[in-house]
Amino acid sequence: MVSSLAALRGPAVTLVDDPFAQASRACLQYHEDALVLIEDGTIRAFGPYAELRDMVPDGITPEHFPGHLLAPGFIDTHVHYPQLQMIGAFGAQLLEWLDTYTFPAEMSFADAAHAERVAKLFLRELLRAGTTTAMVYCTVHPHSVDAFFAESERFNTRMIAGKVLMDRNAPAPLLDTAQRGHDESLALIERWHGRGRQLYCVTPRFAPTSTDAQLEAAGALLKSRDGLFLQTHLCENPGEVEWVRELFPARSSYLDVYAHAGLVRPRSMFGHAVHMHEHDFCTCHQTGAGLAHCPTSNLFLGSGLFKLFEATDPRRPVKVGLGTDVGAGTSLSQLQTLNEAYKVAALAGHKLDAVQGFYLATLGSARALGLDDRLGRLAPGHEADICVLDPHATPLMAFRAGYCASIEELLFMLMTLGDDRAVRATYVAGQRVYDRDRAGDPFHLPDAA
Repeated sequence: MVSSLAALRGPAVTLVDDPFAQASRACLQYHEDALVLIEDGTIRAFGPYAELRDMVPDGITPEHFPGHLLAPGFIDTHVHYPQLQMIGAFGAQLLEWLDTYTFPAEMSFADAAHAERVAKLFLRELLRAGTTTAMVYCTVHPHSVDAFFAESERFNTRMIAGKVLMDRNAPAPLLDTAQRGHDESLALIERWHGRGRQLYCVTPRFAPTSTDAQLEAAGALLKSRDGLFLQTHLCENPGEVEWVRELFPARSSYLDVYAHAGLVRPRSMFGHAVHMHEHDFCTCHQTGAGLAHCPTSNLFLGSGLFKLFEATDPRRPVKVGLGTDVGAGTSLSQLQTLNEAYKVAALAGHKLDAVQGFYLATLGSARALGLDDRLGRLAPGHEADICVLDPHATPLMAFRAGYCASIEELLFMLMTLGDDRAVRATYVAGQRVYDRDRAGDPFHLPDAA
């Protein structure tokens, strides 16, 4: 078999360690002129072009992006693809918002053709935003999972997704049972988990919509295959927290509901986690469970301010990734999400610097998902999922970039002024699947598809 070789050249930035635990500058690796050498979808070499140029085989001309910034593809740790059709819905807090907008939108996914149409748009919008991996909620309908993974497979993206489990407190058309939810999930696991780059995530929506029996069935599913993931919601809204207390009076906290069912573990991702207490943070630290910080959603619904710097306290750090949520979130762009994350931190009396921000969107999210051995960095042995950022994407950004005196200042400008327009190109496993400046359709299925 003949190997596939490719190379990218240009300014490049990547995180190498956790800037919440040590000095930010020590965690950032930046090369003014870098080479990324890619073989069979994996980074073979990364470093200064002058040092590595002789490694480029004859006949391979690096794709050159002067004036841009090569970076790891963004990782979204919490997003609902079926909610794309009601993003920006007006004026409600969490529980009312679910009843008014979310559940009606998800009922439309009973139509498999609708699921395929939305999955196609959603994957392309992720790639337009430079996001190459996401942990994704589908709906209760198994074909919503099939539609999503099939589209991801076409682009060869590494995605994590699962069928929502709900057996109470939701409209009848969206309910399964503990047994049916288990059986349908198990069939999807057999069909998709580990197929190419697809990974399965057991997905109880949140404690109020699952009985004890269903949560226990979710725990059994996690034991059925190696490497499965778990996603659900946690402590998003005060009314939700109180409802959980009423529904599960025997449990000591919202998180304890999940822990009792065996769901708090490595590769478990809990969305929002706004109203957390120290004991819950300690539990996440001890178990290796992750939290998804979703600032645009938490602000949009008025849910509250995530305690980012408390969660990442080096004395008992919790793994935190970044999530767009959508539809309560208002953008699939991780740059825009970082813009809001900065403001949330500032309101809580902290300053989120650019290195910390880009860590959350790349290596930090990879670590929270337990995938940092292959994602989140530009480094040999890592999968070549790369976004090319354009600091001059708009006249204002171009003007501001001219006054940036350091890479940190340029990154901060990108995370406050940038959005999908600042993504020049997106590479998946070393192949360019999105090119902002390509005439006609900017998306291109990889050769293997």
